[in-house]
Amino acid sequence: MNVFGEAFRAALASLDAHRLRSFLTTLGILIGTMAVIAVVSVLQGFSDSIREQFSDLGSNSLTLQAINDTQNFRTGRINTLSFDDIDTLRYKVAGVRDVAPIIALQIGTISWKTRNTAPQVVGTTEEAQSTLGVSTAQGRFLTASDDQSGRRVVVIGTEVRDELKMPKDPLGEFVLIGREWFKVVGVLEKRGEVLGFSQDNRAYIPFAVARSLTGTFEKPFMRVSFTTASVDEIAQVKERAMRAVRLSRKIPPGKDDDFEIQAADSFVKQFNQITATATAVLAGIVGISLLVGGIGIMNIMLVSVTERTREIGILKALGATRRDILTQFLLEAALLSLLGGLIGIVLGLLAGMGIAAMIPNFPPANVPVWVMLAAAGFSALVGVVFGIAPASKAASLDPIEALRYE
Repeated sequence: MNVFGEAFRAALASLDAHRLRSFLTTLGILIGTMAVIAVVSVLQGFSDSIREQFSDLGSNSLTLQAINDTQNFRTGRINTLSFDDIDTLRYKVAGVRDVAPIIALQIGTISWKTRNTAPQVVGTTEEAQSTLGVSTAQGRFLTASDDQSGRRVVVIGTEVRDELKMPKDPLGEFVLIGREWFKVVGVLEKRGEVLGFSQDNRAYIPFAVARSLTGTFEKPFMRVSFTTASVDEIAQVKERAMRAVRLSRKIPPGKDDDFEIQAADSFVKQFNQITATATAVLAGIVGISLLVGGIGIMNIMLVSVTERTREIGILKALGATRRDILTQFLLEAALLSLLGGLIGIVLGLLAGMGIAAMIPNFPPANVPVWVMLAAAGFSALVGVVFGIAPASKAASLDPIEALRYE
């Protein structure tokens, strides 16, 4: 331990004696580490935000929707779901718990007194509380009796209430949706944004009422959100639902589906794959930067060995072993690289926070502790790997020849 401590002290003294050269030598490691920490912090913060925002939907939620391409829209042959599809999910697929049909209306504006706003108006049923993960902060959500009786009631988001300058407790107030008056019976809990889209700028009305407002009472353009009784059975339920809906829609064997069923967390999984790919590409680019930095450290350390040839000869003459010399120069290379890594981590964190702060409504940057530890450890490892050749050269010097070196 005494030998190691002395080698550590000598390495620090050497770096301190050539501060500018040490800083310039470690610049490649610094820039590479800073780049990876900055990008990882931004991606990780964004990824954490996405997972948090989608977590409310629940991992046992799925969505059934019809598939339409540009050809469908160009020819006017829009592919839609039928109410038989809804009944199939509700009554013929084992493991399905709640089923909520959903219609997104193109109403335009909602008015209250002299003020207007343009939220997303959604027609659905009471099961949407479970399938969409929504809940009310005031009043109640839609009920089965609202849908059965065609009652003109609405549950609004907090942003709708604030945009219309309604009272903090707007229950009982009437708003104009399209050409119909609706009574406010509930206010949704605040949910924030997902990918820049507000989840609070929405209004929910009974599904039957939405169908009448669209003018397509028999075949509305809708999707169906449903949940499974168990999270563990989501894959099996999805497979059973695919087979049952194919039968419901009379799709012959061998023909492609004209519908799709997606899990609520499918987007999060896709996003995680994208961020993982981006991180891998970044790692390759940063690897080149670290390689260049490592070569720079090796070159400077070789120069240092040449400059300190007489010093090495004196150390060997005083009894220093080959192992002592090797340890000292390896420590010096590792410290040089680690110094760049630590500075790069700090600058990367600051850069990540600055980038996140400059982008409007962007989640704060976040870096897991293990990433910072791995970055610091990898930086030191680069120094050790590229310091082996100079250290080995120093340790192999003949003490007599080293003392005669001018």
